[in-house]
Amino acid sequence: METAAPAAVIVAIDGPSGTGKSSTSKAVAAQLGLSYLDTGAQYRAITWWMVNNGIDLTDPSAVAAVAGKAEIVSGTDPAAPTITVDGTDVAGPIRTGEVTSKVSAVSAVPEVRARITELQRSIAASAAADGRGIVVEGRDIGTTVLPDADLKIFLTASPEARAARRSGELKGADVKATQEALIKRDAADSTRKTSPLAKAGDAVEVDTTDLTLQQVIECVVTLVEEKRTAA
Repeated sequence: METAAPAAVIVAIDGPSGTGKSSTSKAVAAQLGLSYLDTGAQYRAITWWMVNNGIDLTDPSAVAAVAGKAEIVSGTDPAAPTITVDGTDVAGPIRTGEVTSKVSAVSAVPEVRARITELQRSIAASAAADGRGIVVEGRDIGTTVLPDADLKIFLTASPEARAARRSGELKGADVKATQEALIKRDAADSTRKTSPLAKAGDAVEVDTTDLTLQQVIECVVTLVEEKRTAA
């Protein structure tokens, strides 16, 4: 008698920067054979396009007017996720300080969020339809993008721990300055009118402050496997 294939679960992982979302999401997806989507990269990609095209990012109406122009394609292989804009690989350029400092302003524009949310839902639907399932990470996945996700996880960590991790990723950036930037980004993301950063009411909260990355991965893998078994 053949064993039934695991259910194609849709997993939403939310939380602020520096909590381990990306590393955890990619590792969990790879370990469980799921697709992976970094939604933050999509917002960075559209921000990069607007910067490159001279759009006035201080003018929401100017941003809204071109929200649908860039063609953004996300590769969902957790071992090698890709992101292109109009056919150009932007995986590196979207991580610059200039894009990082402007992405909150762009992502706060309702027309941008509507466009990117539609793209994200389409990718998740495809992953569910092909039987594979997907881990989608971001800031409003469980609350807005995929409110019916099979499993919602919200990662948290102290500001100090997040700043230390992020400065390490940025190869020696000043920890205090990094912490201030993270707190500023949190405030912007949490108070925007459209799809603010928030924990879904039915999300499982995981505080990663005192956990190693491997411990966080193991915790999330267990949660996903329990959900698959129950499905």
